[in-house]
Amino acid sequence: MSITTEALTQSTIVGIPLLLLIRDIGYGILGLIIVLFFHGGWINYIILRFERLTNVNLNSMQYNRVFYHFYASFFFIALVHMSEIIIWTIYITTLNLIDNGIAALMFVGSCYTTVGFVQDILPTGWKSLAFFISFSGLFCIAWTTSGMIGMTNSYRAAWNLKHHQKDPSAS
Repeated sequence: MSITTEALTQSTIVGIPLLLLIRDIGYGILGLIIVLFFHGGWINYIILRFERLTNVNLNSMQYNRVFYHFYASFFFIALVHMSEIIIWTIYITTLNLIDNGIAALMFVGSCYTTVGFVQDILPTGWKSLAFFISFSGLFCIAWTTSGMIGMTNSYRAAWNLKHHQKDPSAS
């Protein structure tokens, strides 16, 4: 028995039209990949730069520079996350899903941060794209958190050495 075009277009999974679901998944995964590659490239660059500079500063007993690099890195990481919200906003407006750029930015920011302060304004048939925006935000924030934990250890070591504690890893 062959599958006809009509049967395929009318197929559903749990009441969700199959073709729309496949389309949403395809566009969602594409957006997710774009954002995760962007995030990975920049976060790795920022964290590796911080580690390289911090090692030089610790060996030179330039503890205040470690503090400066920590806060500068934090600022750049925040810019990366804001850029990812803008990437999703451009993606959604390019797909003509939301006409108003500010409304799209607010919606994407609400999804990305998973705060949910803006109602779902995606058109019918595209609602599941919000999940992919949220997934990217969750993954990126978790990735950032793991990197920041390592950076905080270097910050603590510099603080302890500056204040003449014998063990730089002590709290």
